[in-house]
Amino acid sequence: MTLGLINANPVVHAKKERIARTEDPHCDDAVDPLDIYDFVRDIRDPEHPYSLEQLSVLSEESITVDEKLGRILITFTPTIQHCSMATVIGLCLRVKLKECFPPYFKVDIKVAPGSHANEESVNKQLNDKERVAAALENPNLRQLVDECLYSSEL
Repeated sequence: MTLGLINANPVVHAKKERIARTEDPHCDDAVDPLDIYDFVRDIRDPEHPYSLEQLSVLSEESITVDEKLGRILITFTPTIQHCSMATVIGLCLRVKLKECFPPYFKVDIKVAPGSHANEESVNKQLNDKERVAAALENPNLRQLVDECLYSSEL
């Protein structure tokens, strides 16, 4: 299907050590960016055998939570400006968050400003419920998302 890798030589960073939590995770229902980061950091990149964390597509700082408004914002940075997999990465993030967090959270997923040639189009696709639902009904696309989410190769 793909003729070649769009970014054949991505910069790969070491995985960060997981931060041990001292408090009881069940005593407080508050959601913080670190909780979210821990859920999504190991998602595999659709094009490479590395996690989004290893490719610096995501960081703890790229996640914000507003509990009062029930909003989560994830801003990710594709490895190159013409990344054709940006929407797949966004779909992976959305599916993973849907599995892990209550539906009352409004999730916005965006590419970092200036990080993608089609930034506006990608952001629109990732935050349109009908487009997301239609994309996930495509069996090939759904299989790719599932491989990224559930791959144990990392």
